[in-house]
Order: sequence, then structure tokens, then C-alpha cells
Amino acid sequence: MSTFERIKEIAKKRGLTLAQLNDKAGLGTNSIYHWKNKQPSAENLNKVAKVLDVSSDYLISGEEGTPNNKTADLADEETIFTYEGKKIPPEDLEYMKRILRGGKA
Repeated sequence: MSTFERIKEIAKKRGLTLAQLNDKAGLGTNSIYHWKNKQPSAENLNKVAKVLDVSSDYLISGEEGTPNNKTADLADEETIFTYEGKKIPPEDLEYMKRILRGGKA
């Protein structure tokens, strides 16, 4: 798997399009798409890795620096939860929080 394909796959898992990832990383228009045919600079690759919360080594090789498994703080109001790229409605989040805390559904 190429670096581009790995970035695309991880972005999808994170609920981001490549255009959104490109913007969040502060890259020039369609920069990531150009990585289909050329290697990104280390600086730009690090920016994307930071947004995706993985190491740049993982983006390059897929073997070293496995993705970080951070747990979200459910009290953090700025955290955006998504499912299949769509924002989870607040009422569903409350339902999920009750289940995760061991409460009844």
C-alpha cells in the first residue's frame, strides 16, 4: 500500500475526506492528491500525521509507529464524534454515554 493510499484509508476511518484533511493540515490546495505520484516533504507528511494522530513512519511504511489509540473525554464538548463520516446527533450521544457509563439504555 502506498503512502497516499494509507493516508486515504486512515482519513476515511477518522471521518475525514482528503480535502478536509488537506485543510486541517494547512496544506496547499489538493496537495495530498499530488502524493499519488510523488513523495510528500517530511514537513507536510508530519502535518498530516499530526492531524490523523499517527506517526509519519506509520504513514510511510504501515509497520512502524502504530496509530495512537486515544480515548475521547466524553465531557469534552469540542470533540466531534462521527459515524460513517456523519456527525452523531446529540440525543444519540447521550444514549451512548449512558451505555458506556454502565447505565441502562
